Parts: sequence; C-alpha cells; structure tokens
Amino acid sequence: MFTAEFLITSFIVVLIPGTGVVFTVSTGIAQGRRASFFASVGCTLGIFPHLLATIFGLAAVMHTSALAFQVLKYAGVAYLLYLAVATWRDRSAFAVQPMLGNSSATSLVTKAFLLNILNPKLTIFFLAFLPQFVQPGAASPLVQLLGLSAVFMAMTFAVFITYGLLAHAFRKVVIESPRAQAWLRRAFAAAFAGLAVQLARAER
Repeated sequence: MFTAEFLITSFIVVLIPGTGVVFTVSTGIAQGRRASFFASVGCTLGIFPHLLATIFGLAAVMHTSALAFQVLKYAGVAYLLYLAVATWRDRSAFAVQPMLGNSSATSLVTKAFLLNILNPKLTIFFLAFLPQFVQPGAASPLVQLLGLSAVFMAMTFAVFITYGLLAHAFRKVVIESPRAQAWLRRAFAAAFAGLAVQLARAER
C-alpha cells in the first residue's frame, strides 16, 4: 500500500507550488514563522474534506455534476481574487516580531482552510490519484484509503511547514526594505490572481 511509488508521487505533488504554498509563503514572509505554522495547519485541514469525498464516493458526484463543480469552482475563484485584492491593497509593514493572538491564529487557519476546500480540482485529483494505490483484492479498501490519506496529509503538513520556515528565513533579508515589501505583495497578489484565472479555466 505505502509503496515507494506512492510516497515519491505524493511528495512531488505536494512539493509543486499551488494556492496553499503561495498562501503559506506569503504569510511566513509577512507575519513570521508562527503565522506560517497556522497557515500550514489550515491548508492541510482544507484537503481533508476532499479526501473524505473521495473515500465515500462524493467525488464521483462532483465529477458527473456540472453544476456542483461550477458552483464550487467559482466560489474558489472569487476567494482567490479576494485574497489578491486584499494582498495588493495591504500597506502595513512586515512585523519584525509579530504578536499572533488566538483570534488572528484562528483567522489564518480559517483563510487557509477555505483556500483549499473551495478548490474542486482537489476532489477530482484525489478521485483519480488515491484508488491507484489500493491493493487489488484488499480485504478492506476503505482502511487502505484512510491510511493513504493520512500519509498524504502528513506529508502535506511537513512540506508546508518547510516552505513556511524558508519564507521566514527569507523575510529577514527584506524586513527593512519597504520597496522589497511592496514588490513582494504585488508578486503574491499577482500569483493569487493567476491561480484564480487558472481555476476558472479548469474543466472537470
């Protein structure tokens, strides 16, 4: 079940930058290491509903229902555009030692969670991806799917944490440069907008 092929493929999939990575990196640079941790938590939790949908067959419904796919897709597009505009308009300086209270930590987790849960491509991806690694004739394929999902989520969390730590290290280079901060915000805003366009063009 946990073959080298599954582990390597999962690692490559998780490593490829997407919406979650962009959000985690931007959070790590703007708000610091602790904030990037909560962003990683939210992004990881955001893939859980997609995994459950795959396990319990709801992904097939999403795949066959054009309306369900389009509704979720455009909700995701709207949210990505919101993040792009909010990032572009943000004029606050990057904090050297950010004070991250419970409310802001919850807000970060919620934002990251919504970022992934509103992406219907994840459900379709897991529908095509996970069943490939269930052993033929397995006595309990559901248990195997749960195990594969748990490993994928753990790998996602570990990789996102690493991205966040790298972003935190990088922020020390630009923390005292308002010009660099402005360009980074524009770059992240453009990335969110680009991801929104990519999602809008996605087909089932």
